[in-house]
Amino acid sequence: MKYKKIDRLGIEISSIALGTWGIGAAGWGDVKDSESIDTIRYMIERGVNVIDTAPVYGLGHAEEIVGQALKGIRDKVFLISKCGITRKKATGFGKDGPVRDSSPEMILSQVEESLQRLQTDHLDALLIHWPDVNTPFAETAQALKKLKEEGKIRFSGICNFEDSQIDEFALTGELDIAQYQYSLLEKKWSRNLHKYAQQGVATMAYGALGGGILTGAFRKIPDFAADDMRLNFYPFFKPERFEKTMPLLDVMEQIAQAHGVPIGEVALNYTASHPDISMALVGCSKPHHAKMNCDAMDWQMTKEEREVLEQAAEKAGE
Repeated sequence: MKYKKIDRLGIEISSIALGTWGIGAAGWGDVKDSESIDTIRYMIERGVNVIDTAPVYGLGHAEEIVGQALKGIRDKVFLISKCGITRKKATGFGKDGPVRDSSPEMILSQVEESLQRLQTDHLDALLIHWPDVNTPFAETAQALKKLKEEGKIRFSGICNFEDSQIDEFALTGELDIAQYQYSLLEKKWSRNLHKYAQQGVATMAYGALGGGILTGAFRKIPDFAADDMRLNFYPFFKPERFEKTMPLLDVMEQIAQAHGVPIGEVALNYTASHPDISMALVGCSKPHHAKMNCDAMDWQMTKEEREVLEQAAEKAGE
């Protein structure tokens, strides 16, 4: 495993972090809790020391599974959860979709519930899951400061904030971590990742595998269930984007063959080794997928390979 020293956090963190949206077992196909627990423990054994979860992942189910997996080894991980999103149902959009609420009352209550599910007395970091435009950021920041003073969280940050929103939030002094989607297929937030990485903020990139399309496992459009998150959250399985991605997978396959690794390792290696990214989040719920994720840190692409890969990625995004 490779590690990066983050001065703001005062620790060395693994270049990949375990994301647990899929472990919530809602909208991610066949997920078994026993395998999820084995996956978490396997990744920790391989040196992964960051776990990212959230209350809305399976309406708290992901946090419960993480809590079970961390019994006796809680001190081995930098544990991150989120707040500011509620749902009526575990999957679905529209009236059943997520509702943003980063009011102090919601944040304080969600943290208490998360701590219980995770079976811990503190979170290493708490992130605002999506920006709530109806609550002033100053009020949200006050709740975060209160939680820090009480020892219930150590650090705080944001996910998915627009450019002006993260700039405004940064003025509160509560921006320790910034998390955005970033992969070979999604570079919209590169500017924010670069800007705040330069300021010493820890940066996290989720979606490094593009919802699974960058593993090379899908060479024809899959027949996902209507509520499958890979179909609803990521645009890459739509016909036009899917077809444009196939030539990129061909280039990735050439690089993978040169290093004797699966295609998915190429995608993860690329994102995790990016200079503006502290850690690449990767979601998995099965030990054999976890092995590939960890193995991706055992080799390095050449400069020439990265350049060819980026050229192919640019064409895929046109």
